[in-house]
Amino acid sequence: MLFRRRKPPSLAQRIRAAFWPRKGISRSIRYVAIRVIRLKATPHAVAAGVAAGVAVSCTPFLGFHFIMAFCLAFILRGNMIAAALGTAFGNPLTFPLIFAVAYRIGIYLLGQQPSDRVGEANLFSLLRHLDFRPLWHPVLKPLLIGGLPLAALCGAVFYVLTWQCVRASQRLGKRPTL
Repeated sequence: MLFRRRKPPSLAQRIRAAFWPRKGISRSIRYVAIRVIRLKATPHAVAAGVAAGVAVSCTPFLGFHFIMAFCLAFILRGNMIAAALGTAFGNPLTFPLIFAVAYRIGIYLLGQQPSDRVGEANLFSLLRHLDFRPLWHPVLKPLLIGGLPLAALCGAVFYVLTWQCVRASQRLGKRPTL
């Protein structure tokens, strides 16, 4: 087969590559950024799609980010591919930071104090019976309420940055490279 390795990677090498790319994370980030800039659409459509994906990544609805990003991009008349690429903002490295900030904002907006009762809940039992009431007030409600202003802020920042980059790239007529 063409372009196949002579010696297949070991299991340890495959596991390492799944968590840390061989060429580094910065190259992966640049690759996604260039893919966004190269999209054939108006600057508004690309920027609205990216903003939709980034904004949805700030919500606690893990597993529904793509669907929500597509719906929001459709409403904003954004590019669906850009929305999918924008959801990469929320990843295992950024989710702890996003959720910590969203929780703090939610606690502040609701006028609550951080709850110590969260440690009392048996998460496995709650998931088995799909009973999230014990987690709603101490965790999920502040996370949802705090995630909305954070989503609006991150979406607006990424909209402006993406719109400027796509507009400049399309005006120059050059295609960015790695």
